[in-house]
Amino acid sequence: MKKKMLIILAMILLLTSGCTKYVTDGDKKRIANEETGQALTSNILCLPEKTTKDGKENKLYNTYVEYEKYLDVKLKDLPKCSDMKVYSKKAYKGLWDGLFVRPLGVAIIQLGKLVGNYGLSVIIIGLIIRIVLLPLSIQAAKQSKNMQAAQKDMERIEKKYANRTDKDAVMQKSQETMAIYQKYGINPMSSCLTSFIQLPIFFAFLEAINRVPAIFDNDFLVFQLGTNPLVGIQHGNYWYILLIVLIVGSTAFSLLGNMGSMSGSSTQMNQSKYMMILMIVFIGIASIQLPCAIALYWIATNLFSAVQTVIVKRSSKNER
Repeated sequence: MKKKMLIILAMILLLTSGCTKYVTDGDKKRIANEETGQALTSNILCLPEKTTKDGKENKLYNTYVEYEKYLDVKLKDLPKCSDMKVYSKKAYKGLWDGLFVRPLGVAIIQLGKLVGNYGLSVIIIGLIIRIVLLPLSIQAAKQSKNMQAAQKDMERIEKKYANRTDKDAVMQKSQETMAIYQKYGINPMSSCLTSFIQLPIFFAFLEAINRVPAIFDNDFLVFQLGTNPLVGIQHGNYWYILLIVLIVGSTAFSLLGNMGSMSGSSTQMNQSKYMMILMIVFIGIASIQLPCAIALYWIATNLFSAVQTVIVKRSSKNER
């Protein structure tokens, strides 16, 4: 449970820091799109179109041209977002961009062109990533279940060796702990490996969304993908209130779904529940500033995580 909260917190922090860089003027003030309130990214991977779908000038493109001197890359070195490819000879040659961020950005753009909407593309690719990683996630969830089953034996060992720090006691405690791990089929490295694999992919996905301007220049239903709820509500679109509700609700649904796999003393359980409440409140506050494209990813993957938890619980019951 705590690991899941740390992952969620890391994702939120990445939205305002991480490898994504933002355009700042000479006074170090962030430059934002006037229409959407979205802070402009300085290390963009591609250029938005010069004109909108209805043939009008694209203000986002013009803003990037105006502040080009503050970007991390020259605009002439960037392809149009619609023509972006995985490999670029001129810009961003690092392994992080080449192996993770650019491929995901290209995937979002190409699928968006196929389905006719970048918002839908973000949702689909986010779900595809979760499906690909589903075996690892299920394995980690089962390990958590096994740890819960072994909790009483682990507490017994802790009490047995509570006041013993000699070498023999430490060795015996280690041997008995390993015996419990074998009894319940626990692999201590399993959950760490799962997080190690998932985190770079999730972070790269969020960064790809931030660094492909064409995504933020698109609409999904009544939402503009670059607009955050605060700006949307200020512009009179009260549907963005629903977006906040869905972000908070899906986060709570996902976290509550994992409550059954929590283990530990009553004090630890209460602490975990308190952390969960704080996390939900924190997400609710942060959701006001989340661009719609990232909010869609967040909602879809949280709902998938909740469904995944149900699947794991059912499979665990069948194995008994």
